[in-house]
Amino acid sequence: MGSKGIVKSGTDIEGGVVRLAEVVQALSSRIRIELIGNPDLEIHGLSTLEAAGPGELSFLSQSRYLAKLAASRAACVILSASERDAGVARGCCLVVEDPYYCFALVTQWWKARLRPEPEGFVHASAFIDPTARIASNVSIGPFVCVEAGAVIESRASVGAHCVIGRDAVVGSATRLGPHVTLGERCRIGERCVVHAGAVFGADGFGFAPHAGHWVKIEQLGAVLIGNDVEIGANTCIDRGALLDTVIEDGVKIDNLVQIGHNVRIGKHSALAGCSGVAGSAVIGAHCTVGGGAVVLGHLSLADHVHVSAASVVTRSISKPGHYSGLFPIDDNAAWEKNAASLKQLHVLRDRLKQIEKWMASSLEKS
Repeated sequence: MGSKGIVKSGTDIEGGVVRLAEVVQALSSRIRIELIGNPDLEIHGLSTLEAAGPGELSFLSQSRYLAKLAASRAACVILSASERDAGVARGCCLVVEDPYYCFALVTQWWKARLRPEPEGFVHASAFIDPTARIASNVSIGPFVCVEAGAVIESRASVGAHCVIGRDAVVGSATRLGPHVTLGERCRIGERCVVHAGAVFGADGFGFAPHAGHWVKIEQLGAVLIGNDVEIGANTCIDRGALLDTVIEDGVKIDNLVQIGHNVRIGKHSALAGCSGVAGSAVIGAHCTVGGGAVVLGHLSLADHVHVSAASVVTRSISKPGHYSGLFPIDDNAAWEKNAASLKQLHVLRDRLKQIEKWMASSLEKS
């Protein structure tokens, strides 16, 4: 296609468009929404304020982006009541209490239209043990292995090359991407989304040192994952050593995250990519762990604790709040000098204590 050709958006619905009134109707049962403009306006895609063109729906979540709103070519913009006048001045808009939340709901509705969930089927190449229990409306892709005693509940979807281990359970309406492994006796709840390559129920890192070598400690627990959990690609959650590793309802875990054995993560917490939680750590509810951050083993984080990216949590945190443990980036030569000074802090501390004692003694004598 030439440079003047129209590039189709990745969000365009094949075979047609939707009317703005259809979008409003789909959302009205969940949120209060006011349409200002033409209900018959045709929408064929979703986009950002900067990139949106005629026929696309966008959103404004923060007032600092008002300048982008005025310049946007979007057919319609979702915004809050406080930005109503600016939205009306620009053109068609949807006024809601929380624009970002509304846009999230729109994306869910849009994806359901864009790629409807397939009706139940089992690919001919899949292996299903005769003792496994599979609901009638489950979708199972090519080369899936479902072992003895496993349960896959209604409307679940299992992608190509997945392995569902012995006595494992996949809850209703849960979607497993390709190459996901759910180990034996592990359970994942309802309405979960698991992306490609995730592994639940590999052995935890447990070894006993003896006579100069390592003796394996068999990992006898499982992994229990609640409802409405989403887990990113190639994330690993290890089974417990004796007790289970537990991921509670509503938790969101990014790609390439490592969760060690016997960890417990509370409801609606979120962990960003490449973070790691060592064995037996407990993370409370509504916590966040930034990308590349590490929580050391056997520590506990209270509810509503937020850890900055690349931080290392070396002690338990009992008070809600935002915590950081970063050494700021700097010119390498300056950083090396500062790092060398940092190594001497304990010596400087001891010297300061000696000076304080000497000063206190001198004051007493005077």
